[in-house]
Amino acid sequence: MATGIAGQFSTPHEQADAARLGLWLFIATEILFFGPLFTGYLYGRTHFYDGFAAASRHTDVLIGTINTAVLLTSSFTMALAAEMRRTAPRVAGWLLAATASLGAVFLILKGIEYRNEWHEQLVPGVAFVFAEPHRNAGELFFYLYFAMTGVHALHLTVGIGIVASMSALMLRGRAFKVSPDSIDVTALYWHFVDVVWIFLYPILYLTGRAT
Repeated sequence: MATGIAGQFSTPHEQADAARLGLWLFIATEILFFGPLFTGYLYGRTHFYDGFAAASRHTDVLIGTINTAVLLTSSFTMALAAEMRRTAPRVAGWLLAATASLGAVFLILKGIEYRNEWHEQLVPGVAFVFAEPHRNAGELFFYLYFAMTGVHALHLTVGIGIVASMSALMLRGRAFKVSPDSIDVTALYWHFVDVVWIFLYPILYLTGRAT
């Protein structure tokens, strides 16, 4: 049996397919996890349209836009790393390092945004301040905003840890410990996290500014 193949698999291809299937099943459960949050947003948006639009205008669209560009760039470097894993493992290691670094930049900017919203008293339940008559709708919006972006940030943090550990191994000359399948699966997870943000960005930052 070939080295690196688990006992329950007969070929590397079979093992890779199982890994991808496992991650797709994981992503399916994550969609169910995010689903209620998006459903709650849809309810609020349809029942408190003006209030949600007003609250959306209090989000920092500049930071949100920069973070969107950061994540899209990180998806590009992640895809390149997965592509170059077999032919240029050291280059792939540096690309993984760039991906993790871009993820860290996203979190830093998100932290700055959270700090600003704290100072603007936009954190629900903590002396929340919002102009009437949309105070209640605005508070509901920011409940959903912090829940959705917070859960997304948690998923991104997990991805950064995995990508950074792979990068460290590859840059220390231990690429043999990082299988191509593991990079492919990690890339799929990373792209999923990015896709979630692609949905969050317009509904949290842009819809209120289109009215």
